[in-house]
Amino acid sequence: MSSGADNPDAETDLSDDGPCAVVDSLEQIGSQWRLIVLHDLQDGEKRFNELKRSTNASSRTLSRVLDDLQEMGFVDRRMEEDAPVATYYSLTRKGTSLCPVFDEIERWADEWLQTPAGETEVAAESAD
Repeated sequence: MSSGADNPDAETDLSDDGPCAVVDSLEQIGSQWRLIVLHDLQDGEKRFNELKRSTNASSRTLSRVLDDLQEMGFVDRRMEEDAPVATYYSLTRKGTSLCPVFDEIERWADEWLQTPAGETEVAAESAD
């Protein structure tokens, strides 16, 4: 996709290049539950029931989301056969690569979503 950096007046035509990488990325990780689970797994490997408690997801929803994330290569699943049988989930290298993205989104949210609506406009005007 052309950024228009060489010609700022040029129109960006998405039809030639298809969807941009941002849209493609958000389609893979963008559901609410996927984001919650990926963010929660940043702290390390967790058992299914730990994830269920920390995310407040139903068993059915969590199972579906974990299966999707595993299929897409974001999450690894490890079975421990010893009694009691346990299933552990952790981020893959691909999943871990999202950690800095989550950090940046959190920084952005702290700056732009935590302030009352009028304050951001006033701050922007005073910076000019």
